Amino acid sequence: MKVVNLKQAILQAWKERWSDYQWAINMKKFFPKGATWDILNLAEALLEQAMIGPSPNPLILSYLKYAISSQFDDFSRDLCVQALLDIMDMFCDRLSCHGKAEECIGLCRALLSALHWLLRCTAASAERLREGLEAGTPAAGEKQLAMCLLRLEKTLSSTKNRALLHIAKLEEASSWTAIEHSLLKLGETLASLSNPQLRSQAEQCGTLIRSIPTMLAVHSEQLHKTGYPTVHAVVLLEGTMNLTGETQPLVEQLMMVKRMQHIPTPLFVLEIWKACFVGLIESPEGTEELKWTAFTFLKIPQVLVKLKKYCHGDKDFTEDVSCAFEFLLKLTPLLDKADQRCNCDCTKFLLQECSKQGLLSEASVTNLMAKRSADREHAPQLKSGENANIQPNPGLILRAEPTVTNILKTMDADHSKSPEGLLGVLGHMLSGKSLDLLLAAAAATGKLKSFARKFINLNEFTTHGNEELAKAASVRALLFDISFLMLCHVAQTYGSEVILSESSTGAQVPFFETWMQTCMPEEGKILNPDHPCFWPDSTKVESLVALLNNSSEMKLVQMKWHEACLSISAAILEILNAWENGVLAFESIQKITDNIKGKVCSLAVCAVAWLVAHVRMLGLDEREKSLQMIRQLAGPLYSENTLQFYNERVVIMSSILEHMCADVLQQTATQIKFPSTGVDTMPYWNLLPPKRPIKEVLTDMFAKVLEKGWVDSRSIHIFDTLLHMGGVYWFCNNLIKELLKETRKEHTQRAVELLYSIFCLDMQQVTLVLLGHILPGLLTDSSKWHSLMDPPGTALAKLAVWCALSSYSSHKGQASSRQKKRHREDIEDYISLFPLDDMQPSKLMRLLSSNEEDANILSSPTDRSMSSSLSASQLHTVNMRDPLNRVLANLFLLISSILGSRTAGPHTQFVQWFMEECVDCLEQGSRGSILQFMPFTTVSELVKVSAMSSPKVVLAITDLSLSLGRQVAAKAIAAL
Repeated sequence: MKVVNLKQAILQAWKERWSDYQWAINMKKFFPKGATWDILNLAEALLEQAMIGPSPNPLILSYLKYAISSQFDDFSRDLCVQALLDIMDMFCDRLSCHGKAEECIGLCRALLSALHWLLRCTAASAERLREGLEAGTPAAGEKQLAMCLLRLEKTLSSTKNRALLHIAKLEEASSWTAIEHSLLKLGETLASLSNPQLRSQAEQCGTLIRSIPTMLAVHSEQLHKTGYPTVHAVVLLEGTMNLTGETQPLVEQLMMVKRMQHIPTPLFVLEIWKACFVGLIESPEGTEELKWTAFTFLKIPQVLVKLKKYCHGDKDFTEDVSCAFEFLLKLTPLLDKADQRCNCDCTKFLLQECSKQGLLSEASVTNLMAKRSADREHAPQLKSGENANIQPNPGLILRAEPTVTNILKTMDADHSKSPEGLLGVLGHMLSGKSLDLLLAAAAATGKLKSFARKFINLNEFTTHGNEELAKAASVRALLFDISFLMLCHVAQTYGSEVILSESSTGAQVPFFETWMQTCMPEEGKILNPDHPCFWPDSTKVESLVALLNNSSEMKLVQMKWHEACLSISAAILEILNAWENGVLAFESIQKITDNIKGKVCSLAVCAVAWLVAHVRMLGLDEREKSLQMIRQLAGPLYSENTLQFYNERVVIMSSILEHMCADVLQQTATQIKFPSTGVDTMPYWNLLPPKRPIKEVLTDMFAKVLEKGWVDSRSIHIFDTLLHMGGVYWFCNNLIKELLKETRKEHTQRAVELLYSIFCLDMQQVTLVLLGHILPGLLTDSSKWHSLMDPPGTALAKLAVWCALSSYSSHKGQASSRQKKRHREDIEDYISLFPLDDMQPSKLMRLLSSNEEDANILSSPTDRSMSSSLSASQLHTVNMRDPLNRVLANLFLLISSILGSRTAGPHTQFVQWFMEECVDCLEQGSRGSILQFMPFTTVSELVKVSAMSSPKVVLAITDLSLSLGRQVAAKAIAAL
């Protein structure tokens, strides 16, 4: 056989672009079975052809693959091995392919096969060197090993090659297993060699190979920053407005922020603690202070336990928490202020809780406590300020938590057997601040809903007044009253969602739930005083009016309190009419109101609930008597003939009435003096300045927050009120306008971090507005393109991606209690707004089953036909009736259209920033990310943008869990 014939055959193959199979068939005549010496001829021919070719062609690699797989396993033939290694030199650092997607996937597989052969060759060379050392002839083996390691290093140092190997690994998992096995074997052989240079070189190659499966998961952390206002604001928002929320959504939100901003774990944990201490210090006295204490000392340690699973191993996380505390101890002024506010050593309580949860070792706790104690010695004002007679809230909250569990067990008992014993337990709960302590502890540990359910059952039990003695009747009246007042207090403090049971068909709705939903005034809820719920059986109303007007005091025996509560509204109307028409004098009204509030305070609550709805409907000159009646009901009854725990019940009643009347008193410019409990029961009420346009308030508030650099609790409540008043579009649009006005880079970055945290007030709805209305408006209107220039444009792109990622990761979960009160956008609105051309499954399957059409998708990115909108989300059959999915799909279609158009400008630059931020924030372009909504054809357009033309970017933006996604990625990377 003549080598020249072989060279001619290769040249012919080159020109005609034979496939591997055709090549193998045609080369058989040059390779008689067992004639391995011809590999040398092949190598020489390939080398020569590589020299004359325009660029290293993937066909060379396929010929090499054929030679390796079918002919050559004898690594002792030095010349053959050297020839093959020389061939690898020609292509290993500059592979390219501009053919079909299938050819590019073939290139990935061939490279994987070549890597496997190279590893085996390296292992054989190392073994040969070891044997040579034993025999005293190491030279040949050492030279060959050095040659192999050099090629390995050259092949693996290329990010492009590693990206192609990453795709090949996903295509052929079994081949990757063989790679790992060869790597292990090579490591064992090299361990016995004494040459440090070769061992080091081999270890570096091994590290690069092992990094291939995780090459997208590596992000550099921001070590130059020390403050993270987003984490701070998310924690403040949760502690201020959502104590009852489950820990898992908060954990996921915090982890999302950590990933998006690349925050090192110790600084991340530190920021959480800083926010907690700030919340404690600035919380208003009373219920809010107790809620913050429970959040800091009970809920956040539970959150950290869950965060540990998301961060690295247990030991590493424990070290990070310890490191965070070390940083925290340096913030002496913050800790001193918190200690002064709480009247105790807050750090000590916190360290003890973290130790209980396994977040810190005992040695760390002892060390940290000693450091804080030494610091406190230098602050005499702390010790002199501590009042020994006042028990600190952290200690009370931590003791309240097991008490909640015990009360829940007590409430499970049969109420009919020992109602007096149960009354004694409830009486203790009402004294001082016990109730608010227990509720805060229950809310922070996820037990409040269960707590409320027990009291609803108790309230339901007391509605049945059968034959009973006077003492039993008074106990039943008290149990009804206390449970009713507690449930009203819980609904006003933590939201009515905590009270509502899961809807089950056929089940009777308890009395309190019915009354609360239809009759209880709440923020944003307009009640109709003529609603049927206020107008029960007229005979019951008449008997109640007679009872209130004639008796010196209410009788208790066989009284059905729930019926009295439902009848009181109609009774009050009759009494009001009689008073207004002169039938009743003011003294009679006083006697009636004393009767209403004298025994059970819940009757007064139900009466005022109706009066509030009634006053709204009256003219200015008609309101006086209704408001006067509210005044009469609001004050306590000074009488010795009241039931047990009257003073404690009146305190809760007054707080409930003050919340109920707040709206209507503001609207009617009326003042009513409620009995003072020494603390502000409505600390965040009426925050907006009067007679100022809300847009001015919004822009001023944002400017102050931006200047300060962080959001406080009061700001959060103001933003929440403005969002409620102006609506989501108004709120989001005006804040985005403020962002686009910023021209200093450091200001825009800070604005993004703060806006993201403000948008967390209702992230789902804000994201729909931002991605579905505001961004498309900016991108499609050329008169607005100038506003998208750097730095505000970069900042908006970052904010949009952060919102999209947060909403998409959580939109299958439940809306939090703070979001449920607002109007939810109708899904149909988004379907009519974005008429996405949904592909029928049959057409989609035809599209995927045809290689010809596949090739068209991948090779014709400028074709804006139906196929150009095909994305991974459609292959995963994502529900496109979901508003967020629909908005994302349309936004990515718009992005694809902008990239494919011939008009460049700030809007195309914005799209690039948007995609760069997607890549920066995502750990991997895998199933479930927002990038699954991006059409496959966008990839080839994106790689034309210089900043996006990198193998890692291509891997990150394509869904590699799909075969089609891998083909798209391979084609784009091979063409780089």
